[in-house]
Amino acid sequence: MGKHVIVGAGQVGGQVAELLADQGHEVVVVTRSGSGPVRPGISLVAAQAGDAATMRRLTEEADALYNCANPAYHRWPVDWPPIANALLEAAEATGAGLVILGNLYGYGPVDGPMTEDLPLASTGTKGRVRAAMWEQALAAQQAGRVRATEVRGSDYYGPQASDQSYLGERFVPPLLAGKPAMVLSDPDVPHSWTYLPDVARALVAVAGNERAWGRAWHVPTSPAVTIRTIAERLCALAGAPAPRLRRIPWPLIQAAGLVAPFIRELKETRYQFDRPFVLDSSASEAALGLTPTPLDEALKAVIAQWRTR
Repeated sequence: MGKHVIVGAGQVGGQVAELLADQGHEVVVVTRSGSGPVRPGISLVAAQAGDAATMRRLTEEADALYNCANPAYHRWPVDWPPIANALLEAAEATGAGLVILGNLYGYGPVDGPMTEDLPLASTGTKGRVRAAMWEQALAAQQAGRVRATEVRGSDYYGPQASDQSYLGERFVPPLLAGKPAMVLSDPDVPHSWTYLPDVARALVAVAGNERAWGRAWHVPTSPAVTIRTIAERLCALAGAPAPRLRRIPWPLIQAAGLVAPFIRELKETRYQFDRPFVLDSSASEAALGLTPTPLDEALKAVIAQWRTR
């Protein structure tokens, strides 16, 4: 068994930690507050991820270092660079493999399904931040200084999803109660949705596969479906009334952005919901031996979670 250091204990980091602990590994979870899953095999450490010296010390003798941090959405240009730099330095100094939790922002708007070989051509601020993080890590890998890989998923849903999830607390509870759910975009545009336990499994899989280093991978993700389809399947599986969806007009969203930084930042990624946004995970499924959780199985887990709250 090995040592694994995970930065971040949010909707992904916590699940990665528990999965690794289940496999018998020594797990260290690093957050600003020292929070994380409380159970045998997991040590919780309060530290700043942007502190390179501290991260080097914590990563000593580690097999893998996972970047599952999640800075505030509107602070990405400020908060991400020091974190990315510190973790890259820690991986280089200790020999730990660097596993980065990424996303699809770096591609920018594309026509057709997204594959890992697409150029990182985004011109948006957040897209360029994410692209620069991977380009820096990949350059270090190609120079022989580190082993690095990035795992990219689409919008998350499932157990432990954050309050920012499109399919989270503003969507599921109203539908289960037979009330209208408010949506921010056209509910009839196909979109890829990535199940959170599949994200954790993908991160652990690449860390243990020598063929995974030096490139990016997509999280195994079920075929794209519309928000309306998600709502209909959710209600059918839950025995709830037929769903009612109400789209919030864009001017109202813009007005809300005047006081809510997260809402204001949605303008840059609006393209992801105005037209089909489709992730192709066939390469990772073939290479890593993983398959996405079927939609109905995932939605049953979502229903069970909310009904026990």
